[in-house]
Amino acid sequence: MAPSYVVVVPVKSPALGKSRIVGLDDAQRRGLARAFALDTVAACLACERVAEVLVATDDAAFSREFAALGCATVPDGDTSDLNAALRQAVAEARRRWPDLLPAALLADLPALRPEELDLALTSFVPDGPSFVADAEGTGSTLYTAPYDEFDPHFGVDSSHAHQVSGALGLRLELPTLRRDVDDLDDLREAVTLGVGVETARMVGELGLT
Repeated sequence: MAPSYVVVVPVKSPALGKSRIVGLDDAQRRGLARAFALDTVAACLACERVAEVLVATDDAAFSREFAALGCATVPDGDTSDLNAALRQAVAEARRRWPDLLPAALLADLPALRPEELDLALTSFVPDGPSFVADAEGTGSTLYTAPYDEFDPHFGVDSSHAHQVSGALGLRLELPTLRRDVDDLDDLREAVTLGVGVETARMVGELGLT
């Protein structure tokens, strides 16, 4: 059987998220950021290969929403550096669940299907770092490595950065796992793939269908 994972999801406060989505006001962007994260985490919780989900966020109200879904939460250790925050969260995951493998997943995957995440986690080589590139092929949406080797490189051109660091890119289609959402065009593509309940509700309210 494939190893079980703890998926660590870094989540900005909705007030800070999705600033690149233009044409909407702050409240609408906050609503979408919240919906994306909730749908992403809900998909994680439905995965067979995911034993635990740990959300890293400094937003207390948001943290309670995630806890209500059934996942653990911790404060975001470094809001200015995503990779440092992930390393801190994974250190906590190691303390709580030393027998699980850690994986970092971005929180803006509203179309994510549990079976695709399961397929990715099952296909990873468990004894080394691996990642999934985003739909454009330049960024990354998922990274995993054993605790002792966990060193993510999310950010600009993260796909290349992960490759240079020695991580193996997974060569599978995985359209819903690769479709992160940074702008309205991305969101329209995600809607075509089929988004989660929270995002579908927000898209309907905003008339973005």
